[in-house]
Amino acid sequence: MTTDENIDYLLIIIQQMNKKSLVTMLLAVMWGLSMSVSAQNLFHRADSMLTQKYYKGDIDSAYITRPNTKWTITARLNVSGAEIEAEGIDNGQHFKSVMEANRKATLSLGVSYMGFTLSAALNPAKMMGKYHDYELNFNKYGRRFGFDIIYQDAKNFTGWHDHEGMERIELPDGLLKVKTLNLNAFYIFNSRRFSYPAAFTQSYIQHRSAGSFLLAASGMGQKATLDWDQAMELKMTNIGIGAGYGYNYVPGQGWLLHISALPTFIVYSNTSMTFGDSRVPLHYHFPEVIITSRGAVVKQWGNKYLGLSMVYNFTNIGHENSLSIHNSKWRVRTFFGLRL
Repeated sequence: MTTDENIDYLLIIIQQMNKKSLVTMLLAVMWGLSMSVSAQNLFHRADSMLTQKYYKGDIDSAYITRPNTKWTITARLNVSGAEIEAEGIDNGQHFKSVMEANRKATLSLGVSYMGFTLSAALNPAKMMGKYHDYELNFNKYGRRFGFDIIYQDAKNFTGWHDHEGMERIELPDGLLKVKTLNLNAFYIFNSRRFSYPAAFTQSYIQHRSAGSFLLAASGMGQKATLDWDQAMELKMTNIGIGAGYGYNYVPGQGWLLHISALPTFIVYSNTSMTFGDSRVPLHYHFPEVIITSRGAVVKQWGNKYLGLSMVYNFTNIGHENSLSIHNSKWRVRTFFGLRL
């Protein structure tokens, strides 16, 4: 069939269509085109609003700025661990126990677009059946506000117990089961010149050294069960408020060193231990504290950056003359990223 015959055939089909069908088809085509244009306009408007919000802020650009690019891709290696230490006096004799959870290592990849991040993590040991605990880390580092939330469900603690007049007892895996929730939130006073995100998310760039006083609130909840000579259960809830200081040191172009400490004094505490059928409350003993410290080293060149960061949580309750409990939780992260 020739080209002219094709055109004639198409005209015959159009002539055979009634007016209603033709109008319906034309409206459908026009609607599809308008939806495509509307979607493009909506995307451009959303992108424009995000861009304006992303670069807007009351900051001193001589100290901190936003990156010139909107997209960031970051690969991370995370390693975390936890330790519980109990020390006290039992019938006039000193005792001390230390239990440490197996360390967890994960690989993750994150993609950020103007502050919005989507990431996925992989735990090789868990995939091979060598790690059976569960841990969730969620954090946000904003220009003025930020927080860390860490939840751990661990059953693989191992350690030892010393009791005065007795030989050390090795405590194998499986005796202690612990569920722990740690929360730390902070407010930055000098947000115009000091940037937490520059050290931990790289969504800002610190150009000159600056520090800031920080206001902080912390919380910790824990439930632990020990299946030993007799069943033991520990429950604790602690809330603390306090203040600290953070400093970003820029020793040279492209370098950033961060250190901060946020001590909070516990203002609410509800802790008890249960031995068999006996429940023993742990009375408050000043000072009981929750301390969160952070550190980071970042090197950037061109559109690339490389770094190491650390978050450490420490909680102290009780007194060693009766019973004290120390909880430690830490995470170390190495990362490499590209700005596109």
